Amino acid sequence: MILRDVASLLSGAALAACSVVGIRGGTEEPAYTVVRTVSPALEIRRYEARVAAETVVAGDEWGARSEGFRRLAGYIFGGNQAAVRIAMTAPVATAASERIAMTAPVATARTSEGWRVRFFMPATYTMETLPRPRDERVAIVAVPPAVYAVHRYSGSISAASTQAAQGELRRLLEGSGYVAKGEMLNWFYDPPWTLPPLRRNEAAVEVRASS
Repeated sequence: MILRDVASLLSGAALAACSVVGIRGGTEEPAYTVVRTVSPALEIRRYEARVAAETVVAGDEWGARSEGFRRLAGYIFGGNQAAVRIAMTAPVATAASERIAMTAPVATARTSEGWRVRFFMPATYTMETLPRPRDERVAIVAVPPAVYAVHRYSGSISAASTQAAQGELRRLLEGSGYVAKGEMLNWFYDPPWTLPPLRRNEAAVEVRASS
């Protein structure tokens, strides 16, 4: 028992240390197909249907993102009708009798009601098999298949940085053969303590071919 606990602590410490320098160990990401690489800074990807837990929070982007994260973390750490603890590989690792690793990225988008924050669920789960949230502000939603234009960048995840990245994505789309057909999205792959130059962030938007 003691040896297992020590091994678990060392494993958690190693994962945390790796996440500081941008090494993501064991985090599932939604599968996608690259439709076209427009430039080194712009990729067109096709994602299949996914399931996500989401919440909408009013207020400024940074505060809404933090509150949304707390609500969704409450859901995956046992705030659901089945009392199942859904363990995040990053930024927090926990042990549970049934381990369900949350996928990356965490997604945010501005809506008419505020900021929508999403945690994508592992591919092994469906709308029917995920436990229902106890917090009525958290919903389980089906995300339909879609094609996205994606601009990857590193650095800060401040509101100014995400807005700049979205502006760059709009610029890159000009003359690319694709036009935006949805709201701009922020996708974050790393915990807050990851060194900014080593972070993986993405600005994304659903698109269609312009001709």
